[in-house]
Amino acid sequence: MKRVYNFSAGPATLPVEVLQKAADQMLNYENSGMSVMEMSHRSKVFDKIIKEAEADLRKLMNIPNNYKVLFLQGGGHLQFSMVPINLMKNKVADYLVTGEWAKKAIKEAGKYLKANKVASSEDRNFTYIPDLKNLDLDPQADYVFICENNTIFGTKFNELPDTKGKDLVSDMSSCILSEPIDVSKYALIFAGAQKNIGPAGTTIVIIREDLLTDQLPEYCPTMLSYKVHADKESLYNTPPTYGIYICGLVFKHLLENGGIEAMYKKNLEKARIIYDYLDQSKLFKGTVEKKDRSLMNVTFVSNSEETDAAFIKAATEAGLVNLKGHRSVGGMRASIYNAMSIEGVTALVDFMSEFERKVFQ
Repeated sequence: MKRVYNFSAGPATLPVEVLQKAADQMLNYENSGMSVMEMSHRSKVFDKIIKEAEADLRKLMNIPNNYKVLFLQGGGHLQFSMVPINLMKNKVADYLVTGEWAKKAIKEAGKYLKANKVASSEDRNFTYIPDLKNLDLDPQADYVFICENNTIFGTKFNELPDTKGKDLVSDMSSCILSEPIDVSKYALIFAGAQKNIGPAGTTIVIIREDLLTDQLPEYCPTMLSYKVHADKESLYNTPPTYGIYICGLVFKHLLENGGIEAMYKKNLEKARIIYDYLDQSKLFKGTVEKKDRSLMNVTFVSNSEETDAAFIKAATEAGLVNLKGHRSVGGMRASIYNAMSIEGVTALVDFMSEFERKVFQ
């Protein structure tokens, strides 16, 4: 069986071991006589699956006991609404706008509360993270929002903003589980699964218990209440059962291979390999400031759009796929999430080096 090196920004590559395990269990999960995607979410078999997935995620991230873990649907886009609806008391929130998803988040929040843009890097097409010190935060702000890793533009918050005691909300869709974090520094973390956790369709929310409330606007649909989902342990309605099962397999795979600390070391090495090459290349160059480079999404360009297109075509033919940059940025983007191997990154750099040699010969 031949598999390509898939550098897609999401849905993204998954560990082969996880895919093989799922394949082995597809028709008959642990002698239940059925596939996980066929079984009731109320069954004892699935109850064990979802409880183990939560327990393993808590262990991986060292999630404190006063935080709830929710398995939801709707992706990050739905969280752009759920966060303001559930967290607003003063109907004010502060947003750091460092990319496309933060732009969408602040626009969505503006439908429900006063959403302040307290920092932005849009002036240079989001190629850097703005100064995080001495932010002009609103004294009435209910929370401060960041998108911690910017998938499209290839930047990452390498330190957290000083929120002056305000609750910090983070969209971690493209960096969750890639490095150790202190969950207690956040009030709420959310992440779509399709980049670093599992298949598209599952969203994970980690929320401090004191933020769960019944005091929501009358217009809030029941399905958008964090407390409803927390009270029902993510089983208020039919959850994305098969997606949760795959996420659980990924969690176990991480635990069996050294946890997040070991994955972080691997991610640092992958990023070093490709950034070191970009820094000495005469054809390719990175597009973001070095201090703000993402470990997960490496964005770069060549000397022309024509060369970009030729490189993407040749790379695809060589089995290095989904390297085309987002349409709003152009160029190339190599998403090197947890499941991307060091061998895959090395193969990419070797191909880039050979392509460059041919251009200049």
